[in-house]
Amino acid sequence: MAVSEEESSSSSSSSSNYKSRSPPHYLAKSVLRGTVVLQVLPGHFRSPSSNDVVFGKETSIELVIIDDDGVVQSVCEQPLFGIIKDIAVLRWNGNRHQQSLQMQGRDALAIISDSGKLSILTFCSEMHRFSPLSQTQLSSPGNSRHQIGRMLTIDSNGYFIAVSAYEFQVAFFKISMSSGNDIIEKRISYPSETEGDTNTSGLVSSIGGTIWSMCFISNDLRQSYKEHNPVLAILLSRRDSVVTELLLLEWDIEEDNAHVLSQYSDAGSLAHNITEVPGLYGFAFLFRVGDILLMDLRDAHNPCCVFRTSLCSLSTAVEELNDAEESCKVHSVEEECIFDVAASALLELGDIHKDKDDDPMNVDSECGNVNSTSCHVCSWSWEPENVKNPRMIFSVDSGELYMVEIYSDSSGPKVNLSDCLYKGLPSKALLWVEGGLVAAFVEMGDGMVLQLEEGRLLYKNPIQNIAPILDMSVVDYIDEKHDQMFACCGMAPEGSLRIIQNGISVEKLLKTPPIYHGVTGTWTIKMKVTDSYHALLVLSFVEETRVLSVGVSFTDVTDSVGFRPDVCTLACGLVGDGLLVQIYQKAVILCLPTTGVHPEGIPLSSPVCSSWVADNMNISLGAVGHNVIIVATSNPCLLYILGVRFLSAYRYEIYQLYHVQLQNELSCISIPEKHSILKPSTPHSSCPDSTFSVPVDIGNTFVIGTHKPSVEVISFIPDKGIKVVAIGTISLTNTMGTTISGCIPQDIRLVLVDRLYVLSGLRNGMLLRFDWPSTSMMSSFESTLQKPCSGLSVPPSIAHTNRNSSGPVSSERMKENCPVYLQLIAVRRIGITPAFLIPLTDSLDADIITLSDRPWLLQTARHSLMYTSISFQPSTHATPVCSAECPNGVMFVAENSLHLVEMVQSKRLNVQKFPLGGTPRKVLFHNESRLLLVMRNDLSSDSYSSDVCYVDPLSGSILSSFKLDPGETGKCMELVKVGHEHVLVIGTSLSVGPAMMPSGEAESSQGRLIVLSLEHRQHSDADSMTHGSKASSSSQRTSPFRDVTGYVAEQLSNSSMCSSPDENNFDGIKLEETEAWSIKLCYSTKLSGMVLAVCPYLDRYFLASAGSVFYVCGFPNDNYQRVRRLAVARTRFMIRTLTAHFTRIAVGDCRDGILFFSYHEDARKLEQLYCDPVQRLVADCMLMDADTAVVSDRKGSVAVLSRPSHVEDNASPESNLTLNCSFYMGEIAMSISKGSLLYKLPADDAFRGCDVANTVFNVSCNSILISTLLGSIISFVPLSREEYEILEAVQARLVVHPLTAPILGNDHNEFRSRESAVTVPRILDGDMLAQFLELTSMQQEAVLSLPLGSPKTVMLSLKSSPPPITANQVVRILERVHYALN
Repeated sequence: MAVSEEESSSSSSSSSNYKSRSPPHYLAKSVLRGTVVLQVLPGHFRSPSSNDVVFGKETSIELVIIDDDGVVQSVCEQPLFGIIKDIAVLRWNGNRHQQSLQMQGRDALAIISDSGKLSILTFCSEMHRFSPLSQTQLSSPGNSRHQIGRMLTIDSNGYFIAVSAYEFQVAFFKISMSSGNDIIEKRISYPSETEGDTNTSGLVSSIGGTIWSMCFISNDLRQSYKEHNPVLAILLSRRDSVVTELLLLEWDIEEDNAHVLSQYSDAGSLAHNITEVPGLYGFAFLFRVGDILLMDLRDAHNPCCVFRTSLCSLSTAVEELNDAEESCKVHSVEEECIFDVAASALLELGDIHKDKDDDPMNVDSECGNVNSTSCHVCSWSWEPENVKNPRMIFSVDSGELYMVEIYSDSSGPKVNLSDCLYKGLPSKALLWVEGGLVAAFVEMGDGMVLQLEEGRLLYKNPIQNIAPILDMSVVDYIDEKHDQMFACCGMAPEGSLRIIQNGISVEKLLKTPPIYHGVTGTWTIKMKVTDSYHALLVLSFVEETRVLSVGVSFTDVTDSVGFRPDVCTLACGLVGDGLLVQIYQKAVILCLPTTGVHPEGIPLSSPVCSSWVADNMNISLGAVGHNVIIVATSNPCLLYILGVRFLSAYRYEIYQLYHVQLQNELSCISIPEKHSILKPSTPHSSCPDSTFSVPVDIGNTFVIGTHKPSVEVISFIPDKGIKVVAIGTISLTNTMGTTISGCIPQDIRLVLVDRLYVLSGLRNGMLLRFDWPSTSMMSSFESTLQKPCSGLSVPPSIAHTNRNSSGPVSSERMKENCPVYLQLIAVRRIGITPAFLIPLTDSLDADIITLSDRPWLLQTARHSLMYTSISFQPSTHATPVCSAECPNGVMFVAENSLHLVEMVQSKRLNVQKFPLGGTPRKVLFHNESRLLLVMRNDLSSDSYSSDVCYVDPLSGSILSSFKLDPGETGKCMELVKVGHEHVLVIGTSLSVGPAMMPSGEAESSQGRLIVLSLEHRQHSDADSMTHGSKASSSSQRTSPFRDVTGYVAEQLSNSSMCSSPDENNFDGIKLEETEAWSIKLCYSTKLSGMVLAVCPYLDRYFLASAGSVFYVCGFPNDNYQRVRRLAVARTRFMIRTLTAHFTRIAVGDCRDGILFFSYHEDARKLEQLYCDPVQRLVADCMLMDADTAVVSDRKGSVAVLSRPSHVEDNASPESNLTLNCSFYMGEIAMSISKGSLLYKLPADDAFRGCDVANTVFNVSCNSILISTLLGSIISFVPLSREEYEILEAVQARLVVHPLTAPILGNDHNEFRSRESAVTVPRILDGDMLAQFLELTSMQQEAVLSLPLGSPKTVMLSLKSSPPPITANQVVRILERVHYALN
């Protein structure tokens, strides 16, 4: 297990216990995947008609849709376990998709990656994610400069693919037209190994330079596919030339060779990109610095320029140019760091103007401030489906967006350049989608969706991007059961403070006082089946029912509806237009509400009601559907099916259609809405327009749960009676073989998304999914009917006879009436309290809120059972509330209060943004003031560029600030305890330029150490202390919201969108109005070297570094106006980080890695104890305890190091730390902190005896959170040795199983072990293990049945063969560890 806090409480106990402690084991799980979008691609990936968009994010891909309002909605996102080099869309056109059953007319993705393979991916509807269709080896993994695998392009017809190296090499691939499994039919490389440097025509045949860009030049449409030889245009920069040249290369398919057709170069500006003009065959745009050339390449032997568009005529007086270039400078890199795609676009034109020795970790560097006077195109996108008059929108490096249109006149093609359409930051990627929407992505801030209207681009919606995350602080969430993270995100001028929370975001609108005790149920009802909005909200209590109107204000209308107010309602709903039904213990009431409730009501003074009563029996439960009412009794066990018929004007009656005897008592009933069947699938469906057979007539079907326990699908036809269509038996056991108790269904739903299945929530907090069996299983079952013991000998809960049936049953009728036995494909535990299922809409494919210990959103379109936490507190009841003012509302009942929230499913990230200006560099949470302290750099003020400010965490407003001197840049800050108070210690730089030399040694520079006091004064203001409530006494029963409506309306304007009214104050006092906090200078001194790190030490000292020196400093007599340097130590290279735990000090420098020091107070000396076993470019470091350090490097790895097991007294500075485990992320971790965004789940009594559950609930104090430059947040969760060994064996099988192996063809073990020795143990990959939960039970068993040690399986370093692993055992660990971090 990971070391606990108690074990590290003293150095003596640490030394004595260290020998007996096992090394720590961790599982790394992505809490939030990177938000940097490097590529954006449109296509029809889910179906031939779906308009999808894929975001390429270096280590993951995300499938999204952009709706008509410009809102980006995520469909799915999956990790790649590799790094994307380039990505393109392979169009599967109509003339070929009929021949491929695999593609079914859908587009595919072509990706080249660090695996050295060309991967063709297709969207798998069953798994709801992309899966590999084919993989072609291009080169050895990693890709050197001369191996192909750097750049990718596909011709517009989808017939050919070209892949290039960084230099010298190009490969052609021909796509197969046959229906076989081989996608690649033929390939050829150029130049071949036997080809010389020149050919007979005198043209240079070898690609002797760096390939900057390439594209195919389409052939004439009149030319057939077989006659076409592809022509590739390559933009080349030769080593001995100062200009780029255009090379046209042809692949002669019949001769099976490639040769150069022509070369084109111009002594003018530097060309950097080329793109084909869609629809205008043989033409291409050549982008150069300062202009755009329209090239005529129809005669590939004689290329020529037919039109030149100058960019120099564009407006040069751009106000935001400086800020835009400043925001991009973080991506300039050292040559040694080109591995990081986001920071190392080797051929990115913007890098030409930057210092190649820039440090990617030095986000405050001054060397990127030189403005470029050139103007070049940095991104572009063509108008979709427009080939007659091609139009393109492009962004220039100064941030303007323009449009060009190509037209023809008598003299040939011409280009028309528009005026500026929009002004902002430079776009690194653009996408023009249908409906005139344009998605623009910038490097260091949020992207945006723009609408093209009347020659202008208008802002519609943001596309959130929180990268880079420069610092973070995890704080207990106010009034909730989980934490939230405050993060410094982005760069000037887009710098912001982000509040990051777990799960799906909700916008809190209303909250009542906690006066609603004993709520037993909540429902919302429409007045007509076809209504878009709900009309009524029904609240049931133990001995009371209240009905509220839904609208701007919730008004009690119980008397006008007709429901009995003095009973507990079991169920209610709409049975027909204007006809409402209330079911309670004694009767069923049919009500016709008046017009006072709704305009569709009856024009009478009071409602009209009729009732139906069971004969001397109490109703136990019921359900209301369209034209049908179903109720059940428990003693005796009967099921009644009721109908409604018209008698006269405003008079209806309830009558009995059928009743049957039950063999088992019912626990729940659900009737699918008939009109929901006609609704289209949700955008998140795997195949929005797919057609599939449904095994039952849903319009005549309902589902029940029984005490048997079982779930059953029942068909009811008035003329034929009822029939059990399908049965799912519930019989669950734990790992000990003991039957799990409490498996009675609490709630049940029928779901139709690509297939029909049954969901059931159990009373013990478990969630089950039943699917119809496959055809083979059905046939096997039917064969058993010929045996004497038929399936009817074990009857279902409902007998197969009704009151109209009589006589013997024939064998044919027996076979016809025999139900299908459903297949249990997934079991999940989401809590220990009963699991309720609440669909968000009436549609059968609607996502479902699942309530147990806390709320989840179950994604019905996903394979198996996949659900995401909702960022809201545990609730007992919930119901959707749809109104004109709140179309996506949900009413939760939590802690005796009613909460109206709005689900923000379209919000891809649960992140709230507070723009701060400049670059927020550091953030701390000040407990005394409950405010945030933020260090900002790169401010636009003339008098200062850095400051430290107080920020309100609720509104984002800046309350006070301390400004640094002109030319001074803030580098670090920490809160340090002095006596009973805290002061803020700041380190700055007074020098311009880099902090260190290329060798890693510190530059000659100066910094300043500053001590600030945090002071506050209280003042009394009666107005600020009071907030009135507007109560209404217009009726005897008042709305539960009426007491807070005025309060909410007043407070919401001053609060954040994600905050409830109660969160705007603490203990009823608004901080910003009652307490004024200020920052005051107490002490400052200059040091020789930039002060890059400070750290509190032993509650009475602090550490500060300056260059390659660090000091132990103290405050004499607790006087924070004086600072004394008590000890000093020096390292060989620039010190990047300082961290301490008890007496241990860990120093991270830019070359030697982590060094352990100890401070001797008596002698006032610092002593080096241990050093890093390898050279390491430290990015950040944190001590878990006195013996264990977690360190990230600038190559994308995280490692856990600890002191060796020998006695500390014998240690020497030459002693190496032990590398316990490592994990390669592929992203630079900027910040490491202790803690987690963990939800605390209640302990499960049923499994307390199992070893696998003993350590999960300690993760909150031993977990590690890491944030990266690409915007990822990764949690490292500690595991016990037993858990680690189980999951290690599962991971070894998952990485080779076809359903879960890395889709880019990477060797998973090689990928995660980069930058460390092969013998170093690995941190488990939580993203790989999470795929196990996405599999069905049968698929999970298939994965676990893979033998370890086979040629295709990774061997585990286990001394003996492990005991058999069960699926339940693995699922239980992953549920508790993985989903707790959901």
